[in-house]
Amino acid sequence: MISLKKLLSINRSGEVPIYLQVNNGVIQLIRQGVLKSGSRMPGSRDLAEQLEVHRKTIVAAYDELQSQGWIVISPSRGTFISEELPEVKPLGIPGAEGVRNKALFDFDPFENLQRDTPSLPDGLVLDEGIPDVRIAPVQEILRNYRGFVSRSHNVKHLSYGSFFGDLGLREALVDYLQETRGLKCNIDQILITRGSQMAMFLASQLIHKNGGYAIVGKTNYIAANLTLEHAGARLITASVDDEGLVTGDIETLCSQFDVKSVYVTSHHHHPTTVSMSAKRRLKLLELAEQYGFAILEDDYDFDFHYQRAPMLPLASLGAQGHVVYLGALCKIVAPAIRVGYMIGPKDFITAAGHFRRTIDRQGDALMERAIAQMIRQGDIQRHSRKALRLYHQRRDHFSTLLKTHLSNYLNFENPEGGMAFWVILNKGYSWKAVNKACLQRGLTIPDYRNYDISNIGHNGIRMGFASLNLKEQERVIKILKEVFESLKA
Repeated sequence: MISLKKLLSINRSGEVPIYLQVNNGVIQLIRQGVLKSGSRMPGSRDLAEQLEVHRKTIVAAYDELQSQGWIVISPSRGTFISEELPEVKPLGIPGAEGVRNKALFDFDPFENLQRDTPSLPDGLVLDEGIPDVRIAPVQEILRNYRGFVSRSHNVKHLSYGSFFGDLGLREALVDYLQETRGLKCNIDQILITRGSQMAMFLASQLIHKNGGYAIVGKTNYIAANLTLEHAGARLITASVDDEGLVTGDIETLCSQFDVKSVYVTSHHHHPTTVSMSAKRRLKLLELAEQYGFAILEDDYDFDFHYQRAPMLPLASLGAQGHVVYLGALCKIVAPAIRVGYMIGPKDFITAAGHFRRTIDRQGDALMERAIAQMIRQGDIQRHSRKALRLYHQRRDHFSTLLKTHLSNYLNFENPEGGMAFWVILNKGYSWKAVNKACLQRGLTIPDYRNYDISNIGHNGIRMGFASLNLKEQERVIKILKEVFESLKA
């Protein structure tokens, strides 16, 4: 049995609870091949003594690891690393790999562009899952923005700056992403963008300049499909079930086609909201190494998870040579605050930065610096926790309303996180008719045509709950019930 005392580091003054630090550390050791499938873990009392923490902390960490599928706890035998996880190539002790400067997949670096970088509808709306802008930390944004602009020595930031994004924000994100997502990177691996969609565009253009195939889910985020196709990719689809993208399908497609990228919303699949399982995540990384494709990981709502701790992104599992991580602060702060980021291998980010300046010379340097200050002061983290509690309450309330009033017409599962439900309309009804009847009653619902681009006929749409307060949710459900009753009649 391996001793974990020197392999797991604990930051007792950090924002992340200690049990999650232990949870994340064990996952990293599994990914690095230090802890192998089937190997025995120390007992909770033993590990608590090794790490000098309370036994309940280790019990909580083990419960989390078991819920995510990384370990198996047997009261009679002990605790073991799950044997269902695929074998991984040992990467050695954490930190030994260092910063990866070379990507392990093909892309066009657009070298001819590189040069030195300088020192809503009217009425009631049921959206597909966006934050409530009414709770945005407006005062904190204004205070930090004004405070930054009002200082005369900051006038230099009114000129042209780096097209990789504000240096202060990149520095703040290095710590923020490490603390919240277990994602290790440095400032040369970060490109600030105007939201994650710009990051998706840039990455797609670089990877698919010479064509190739991109794998997406049979149900998928339509904007991602359009972006990939615009970049020159030929789309092929993999099935999606309750564990996310089916990696067996991906493996079969890779054996038949020249796959350059796989697009995945691993945390909450868009649109169905399911989380990708631990074994699927490791299998996808294994396939990326085998076939040399890029994984475009769109982590659009990592911060909103209600049932348990969020699973770490693929990019945090020691495979940054294959993963391009796309994220944004828009969902935490407000959609209008267009601050996103792309994390990847240094050479890929360098190419993306030089390409970005052809469509957008730089972002909003003043806003980026204000957001950086909010991260350092903890404003973003506090607002995120506040929003999480509120959206959790709204999710539960919306779920009760659906079950009570619409169970005869819709099927759904409670989403573990995110801002929307994936609901399936019973056969015999059509979203086209529902949409028309809703509009007549002053309610706008999501466009059903965006969710079945592969013509599966699943009859599902996303229903967002986060932007509606409890009274608004009740009004929406009341109208939907009236519509279904009228269509039934």
